[in-house]
Amino acid sequence: MATNKHPSKKKRLIKLNKQTKWAPFWTVFKIYGKGQKVHPSRHTDVKRNWRRTKTKA
Repeated sequence: MATNKHPSKKKRLIKLNKQTKWAPFWTVFKIYGKGQKVHPSRHTDVKRNWRRTKTKA
């Protein structure tokens, strides 16, 4: 990839990088209640991995 990236492409890549993260931990309590032990990645909408799923950005 080029060293200097176009600003619009950079913006798309930033958005895609956010999709690899888990949901915040406090959303577990909000969705499932206080007693449940659930991993935050379970209710993350889009999970993307650099090795598994390629992007078209």
